[in-house]
Amino acid sequence: MSNPDNGQAGRALTERELRSRRARNVALGLAIGALVILFYAVTIVKMGPGILSSSP
Repeated sequence: MSNPDNGQAGRALTERELRSRRARNVALGLAIGALVILFYAVTIVKMGPGILSSSP
């Protein structure tokens, strides 16, 4: 099961395939980032204006 080439099995990827993979990774990263921001905003909105006051 040991593979001497750092786990890379099969053929080498072409430049087009590498660009496609990179674009897909960027799109996934942006989507995850957008979800994080959305969840953060929803959480702040649900807590309401009381979160800004320092008294319990």
